[in-house]
Amino acid sequence: MSASEQTNWQSVHDEVLRRIHTREWKPGDQIPKEVELAEQLGCARATVNRALRELAAEGFLDRRRKAGTRVSTHPVRRAKLDIPVIRLEIEGRGQKYGYGLLLSERRTPTPEVCANLGVSAKSDMLHITSLHLADRKPYMFEERWVSIDTVPEIVDADLSAISANEWLVLHAPYTKGDISFSAVLATETEAKILRTHAGAPLFLMERMTWEHDAGITAARLLFAPGYRMHSAI
Repeated sequence: MSASEQTNWQSVHDEVLRRIHTREWKPGDQIPKEVELAEQLGCARATVNRALRELAAEGFLDRRRKAGTRVSTHPVRRAKLDIPVIRLEIEGRGQKYGYGLLLSERRTPTPEVCANLGVSAKSDMLHITSLHLADRKPYMFEERWVSIDTVPEIVDADLSAISANEWLVLHAPYTKGDISFSAVLATETEAKILRTHAGAPLFLMERMTWEHDAGITAARLLFAPGYRMHSAI
């Protein structure tokens, strides 16, 4: 897409959003058809279509086949979270990054991984555990399952030199994902790894990604006490 085309659809996007915000188009109102909007705004119908699809994805419009496009009754801005490279996250805090591979073994997945990631019990997977450090102190304990069937190249990766987190961000693009957050109490093993006491409250992030319907990875990321997550909206 050329720079002019990019500007065109973004300009249409901004104009439609302006009409929604100024209540020119109120919640529940049906907006003009794509052909009409294209004529009003002096652009191609395809440009209008792209802008409206983006606004629907952002939660401002409700698009239904044969029923037309309406302003959402309760507009909700959908959050988008990128998968960070832990090394860059730590260095971005002005801290020195450290990393240690604890375990890397090729094996079949557990029933829980099969159910969550949608892989077969006979799948060929890599089970990895590692510890990320910030200024030589435990920052995050990572347990991860990676599908070798989906990402066979990971078998040849030197995961003692680069974390699975960073390698996957660089080499395994995903089309969809799932993420959840919770608080858990540290087990004795987790407490020892994170240098805290058993029963200490920890922030847990569980994340899975797929390439279409093929599972890529399921990760369990356990952060040391004191961790705070920050995200822009």
